[in-house]
Amino acid sequence: MMNLPNKLTILRVCMIPFFVVFMLMDESWTNWIALAFFVVASLTDLLDGYLARKYKLVTNFGKFMDPLADKLLVCSALICFVELHAIPTWVVIVIISREFLISGFRLIAADNGIVLAAGIWGKWKTTFQMIMIIVLIADIPGFYIVEQILIYISLALTIISLIDYLYHNKDVLKEKK
Repeated sequence: MMNLPNKLTILRVCMIPFFVVFMLMDESWTNWIALAFFVVASLTDLLDGYLARKYKLVTNFGKFMDPLADKLLVCSALICFVELHAIPTWVVIVIISREFLISGFRLIAADNGIVLAAGIWGKWKTTFQMIMIIVLIADIPGFYIVEQILIYISLALTIISLIDYLYHNKDVLKEKK
């Protein structure tokens, strides 16, 4: 039977297509609906993790799907921003590349029976990415400088978190004898 945290993760994934449709519609009011979808989806991420830990409902499905759902949500938003010319393509490529690298790294670790937890820099990266996405979707007049600062803080945290993650988990790449 599927527990509540896992149902929330599935709900987050199911919300992504609706979020994308509203993001890419050419009406000003649809941004607010996209923003609502993004915020609710982001809150399900906080809630599912909290519930899973508090009530000891952590499952292998949740360990796999929760980070995947987060990546799908964030990457979907970033790709929409490229289409809308709200963020430079090269920034999105760097951010998405980091996610692929870390996912590959986690697969290697899992193959060796190692579960790699997110570090503090990764948590900061995710927090700033979520804030950046919310501010970009809201598209508040006069916030251009704030938007640009958030984009480049998110980019810097993406790179820092990648370096930190690889440094602290470099033994994963060593061949076992």
